[in-house]
Amino acid sequence: MDKPERVTVVGRLRNNFLTGLIICAPLAITIWLTFTFIDWADSWVTPYIPQRYDPQYYFNITIPGTGLLVALICITIIGFLGKNLIGRSIVSFGESILHRMPLIRTIYRSVKQILETVLKEQSTSFKKCGLIEFPSPGMWALVFISGDAQGEVAAKLNSDGEEMVSVFMPPTPVPTAGFLMFVPKSKIIMLEMTPEEGAKLLISGGLIAPEYNPVVPVAALPPA
Repeated sequence: MDKPERVTVVGRLRNNFLTGLIICAPLAITIWLTFTFIDWADSWVTPYIPQRYDPQYYFNITIPGTGLLVALICITIIGFLGKNLIGRSIVSFGESILHRMPLIRTIYRSVKQILETVLKEQSTSFKKCGLIEFPSPGMWALVFISGDAQGEVAAKLNSDGEEMVSVFMPPTPVPTAGFLMFVPKSKIIMLEMTPEEGAKLLISGGLIAPEYNPVVPVAALPPA
């Protein structure tokens, strides 16, 4: 008679532990990643702060985030100065020097192009999710919509009148790598989920699916 009761207590303890783990683990990982990023930024920036401007020199204690705050302020000031004529001239002069360096110019152009594409407010990159048939008919894969095909690719693929769209299909559970594919727009099923929700669905292997509330047409609603 005691054994089933003892198993029930153990089961309850296990369930309570798993519930606590689900609550605490994301919070702990988030805090750890945040402070790790702050420490990384401080380790890069703080050594270059003049001593008289470093608050740690006056308070004699380590203030987390000082380097990160200084970096944000400096980047904002550089962005402000880069919008005027003198700032653009300095940037153009610096870029002209970088473009003359064989290896560095390739890295600089690639990084700049990626950042401009990702950070540009008017960009439509990765703002939509969709489904395409892959790897065979009847099987569907989640993709992120990059935009319409451009340049030579568009000229060659759109010659038959079919509008082509560039999509990025990442693998599960690591979405940092994947395939860039050009797919006919008519072959894509557009989804209402955001790229963030699509990334969660992808990373979790389908375990975390976003809520879906289909919009019912007004004509289909029953009369009041």
